[in-house]
Amino acid sequence: MNASTAIESTPRVALFDLDGTLTWRDTLMPFLAGYAFRHPARLMRLWRLAPALIEYAVRGRDRGRLKSRLIRAVMGGDCRADIDAWAESFVRTLGPRRAFRTAALAALEAHRAAGDHLVLLSASPDLYVPLIGRLLGFERTLCTELRWQGDRLDAALTTPNRRGEEKLRCLDALRPQYPGIPIVAYGNSGSDLAHLRGADRAVLVNGNAAARRAAAIAGIPIADWT
Repeated sequence: MNASTAIESTPRVALFDLDGTLTWRDTLMPFLAGYAFRHPARLMRLWRLAPALIEYAVRGRDRGRLKSRLIRAVMGGDCRADIDAWAESFVRTLGPRRAFRTAALAALEAHRAAGDHLVLLSASPDLYVPLIGRLLGFERTLCTELRWQGDRLDAALTTPNRRGEEKLRCLDALRPQYPGIPIVAYGNSGSDLAHLRGADRAVLVNGNAAARRAAAIAGIPIADWT
């Protein structure tokens, strides 16, 4: 199935996942690693990750809490100007060949040409995801939001981690904002299947074997984007 087969003539909401769907890989770890290497003193904080990982393994695998603690270990307490400057630099390094899948960008442009509403939905944080949304011309961006204390990053989550069932809740919240407009959703992982099932039409792209099996059972089309 190619990108164009998902496009129809009636206006819709096109809901795109970010990591692994639009991009070749995860964006959070490169974002944090780049910041840490540009601020070597922050590397001394990384010992804090060991107890966070142990807690994650033995106390329920709370991905949102782990994400918060990881971000806090790398840049917690740092000023907004420094973090924003790195976010701008990081997003400038993203390009079609380096970061984004060609077929994903083609699908995005086909939806744009059809007059569809473009929405980016990502579990990655609002430190940089809205900048990617603007770079790609999305109408709106929904992502995991973090707390600030004045001008300093606290890194506690102020929204649920936008993953799994939380993405379905976000999809459901979009419906009254676009009344009567069907939603077509794109995602790449097993955790995306919750909101893909809730969309009027969905495509699993670049999924692993387990995600593909679950998508097939749910009647969700599968595509490989390069």
